[in-house]
Amino acid sequence: MKLVIQRVRRAVVRLGRDAIGAIGPGALILTGVATDSTLFDVRYLARKVSALRIFDDEQGRLNRSLRDVGGAVLVVSQFTLYGDAAHGNRPGYTDAAPPDRAQALLEEFIAALRALGHDVQTGRFGAAMQVELENDGPVTLILESRGRPQD
Repeated sequence: MKLVIQRVRRAVVRLGRDAIGAIGPGALILTGVATDSTLFDVRYLARKVSALRIFDDEQGRLNRSLRDVGGAVLVVSQFTLYGDAAHGNRPGYTDAAPPDRAQALLEEFIAALRALGHDVQTGRFGAAMQVELENDGPVTLILESRGRPQD
């Protein structure tokens, strides 16, 4: 799995004019599922996101986690994170999981974040969505579970 995590003051995901998910301060997480992603990846990344210190402490240092600040999470599926444009100009998506597998693991990721106590909003899997955000910092990180030792 691959995540693009953006610290936000607010974020909204829409289908047309309708807001289907919205948060205040917290993290927008664009989520890609690879063909070889597993439940291990889901659990590893949920714990990592929860503990990741990307929020300011009293001295303005990135020393507080999502858990520490009580921030909300907006999870939006994005298979294009596994787009490969190394050959030619049209990205290929052979590393992206098929939709049924990707949706199942995305739902597990959302459930794992909720189990860790986070308020989680979502987009709609497979839909053409519009995402609005007010980036805070900006703070943007990319996390990937590939190559991590399994515990």
